[in-house]
Amino acid sequence: MTDQNTHPEDEEIILAELDDGELVEQMHEDLYDGLKEEIVEGTSILLARNWSADKVLNEALVEGMRIVGIDFRDGILFVPEVLLAANAMKGGMELLRPLLSETGVKPIGKMVIGTVKGDIHDIGKNLVGMMLEGAGFEVFDIGINNSVEDYFEAMEKHQPDILGMSALLTTTMPYMKVVIDEMVKQGIRDDYIVLVGGAPLNEEFGRAVGADAYCRDAAQAADVAPAMVRARQARG
Repeated sequence: MTDQNTHPEDEEIILAELDDGELVEQMHEDLYDGLKEEIVEGTSILLARNWSADKVLNEALVEGMRIVGIDFRDGILFVPEVLLAANAMKGGMELLRPLLSETGVKPIGKMVIGTVKGDIHDIGKNLVGMMLEGAGFEVFDIGINNSVEDYFEAMEKHQPDILGMSALLTTTMPYMKVVIDEMVKQGIRDDYIVLVGGAPLNEEFGRAVGADAYCRDAAQAADVAPAMVRARQARG
C-alpha cells in the first residue's frame, strides 16, 4: 500500500473518500482478497466516523467473513485464501477487541478448541478458530496434542459454551471419546456443546463418540456453532 492509500487494483481507490456504504462493500472485497492493511485502514475510518465497534464488527467484518465462508464451502475459495482472509480480519479485530470489551458487548459465545493427544495437525483447527472468531465468538485455541487434562484445564479456565476437538489421524480419533467419556464421568458433559472435526471423521463417528455435532469443515462449523449456542440460550 502506498502513502496515497491506493488500492492494488486497476483503478486507484482511496478508502477515506468512499461513503459508509461503499466503504463497507469495499471492505468485504478486501477481506475476500486477504488485504490486511486495507481492513485495518477501513476499520479505523469507520471508527473515526463514529461507528460503534460492534457495528463495524458485524456489518464490515462478520458479514465479509460470511461471504468468504460461503465460497469456501462451495469450493470457490481454498484453504490458503481463507487463511489470508482470516488474517486480514484479525487486523481489524485487534482494533475492535479493546473497544468491544470497554462497551461490554458480549460475544455470541466462547469456544475452547484444540487438536487431540498424539496429533500435531492444526491447519483445519486454525481455520475453524478463525472462522468462528469471524462469526463473533471468543476463541481460545489450546494448540495441538491435548490430553484430557489439557481440555479440562482450559474449560475450567475459560468457561466456554463449546468444546471443539480436531483430529487428522485415524489413530488419534478415538481419543475424542476418552475426553467425552471423562466429561460424562465427572458430570459436566451437559454443560458444554461438543463439536468434533477432521478429515477422517464423519457424522456417524461424531454420534458414536457422543459429540453434539460433527463439522466437515470450517464453513460448516461457522454455521453450526452460532445456531447451537442460540438454541441453548433460547432453552435457558
